[in-house]
Amino acid sequence: MSTSRREVVISGSGVFTPPDVITNEELVEAFNAFAEKENARHADAIAAGEREPIPSSNVEFIVKASGIERRHVMDKEGVLNPDVMHPLLRQRDNDEPGIMTEMAIDAARQAMDQAGRAGGQIDAVICAASNHERAYPAIAIEVQEALGIEGFAYDMNVACSSATFALQNAADMIRAESANTVLIVNPEICSGHLEWRDRDCHFIFGDVCTAMVVEAKENATSNDQFEVLSTRLLTQFSNNIRNNNGFLRRSRPDGLDDRRDMQFVQNGRQVFKQVVPMVSDLIIDHCADEGIEPTGLKRLWLHQANKSMNDFIGKKVMGRVPAPDEQPNILQDYANTSSAGSIIAFSHHHSDLKPGDLAVICSFGAGYSAGNVIVRRV
Repeated sequence: MSTSRREVVISGSGVFTPPDVITNEELVEAFNAFAEKENARHADAIAAGEREPIPSSNVEFIVKASGIERRHVMDKEGVLNPDVMHPLLRQRDNDEPGIMTEMAIDAARQAMDQAGRAGGQIDAVICAASNHERAYPAIAIEVQEALGIEGFAYDMNVACSSATFALQNAADMIRAESANTVLIVNPEICSGHLEWRDRDCHFIFGDVCTAMVVEAKENATSNDQFEVLSTRLLTQFSNNIRNNNGFLRRSRPDGLDDRRDMQFVQNGRQVFKQVVPMVSDLIIDHCADEGIEPTGLKRLWLHQANKSMNDFIGKKVMGRVPAPDEQPNILQDYANTSSAGSIIAFSHHHSDLKPGDLAVICSFGAGYSAGNVIVRRV
């Protein structure tokens, strides 16, 4: 680890949690009502063997498959309506803040308060998320305006790895002295791209927004700092997690059809088989190159997609089963929140670490993509 570079710290973090909660029990009741209606509507085709019936879901299946017990969403009424099965969010006028901006402002103010920074002390905003509510203008620029931040802002999307990729961007800008302080926001309305009508994935996602203030260590005044020692990013193309929706949809002959691939779709078994070793090796190799023994890490803040995945990665990295406080999960309460998951875990589970403790923030997902950030408590 070079000592000649400008040192960078995460000096504040925040989490906006939507008030609406959907338990597994509520979700299963709604899904099974939907399945029953659909099977009745297509009873003749099912009887003729032309169509497979939609199987019912159950709480035990969800917990075993994912470790998820509940999730927060921006709207539960639409999701739990068997005739709708997606969030119902009102149309906003162009002169109103977007819903992602509202989420981001809440989380950002928490992070800024923790860092002791006002809008005028921030140079740049990165909105890093797996989906954005519009193509342009950038959500980040709207957040910048709302918080009174001068400088520049931009959106970026590397799916579930967006937050760690943004962390590297911020650290690189600060080290290059093109910015002194960067605000990262991760507003994730995953309920909007989830196919709630698919039994295999209807339980996976929830909504949330996280934020971080990243700044030059020489300027930081927060009592809650983590130095960003090193970052490493990795991408490898795969179709095993995909969403084919986009602005060219209407230009294609079948673009207006209610196609299954216009929402989140994945081959879960292949994802598990391929991503677990990829991420484990990324963390181990990154630590080795920085002269760090992975068994000495005090905490792993991993992407919150699947409990079994994290258990395998944690065991491989640490050479043993990590204690719950060494690899904290928030999945059971938030579900998969895409890029925000590892940052929720970091924000909620870092106060007990001592100066000098080493830890890792790691996220991974569609692409495939993975980002690993080695930090040290200041």
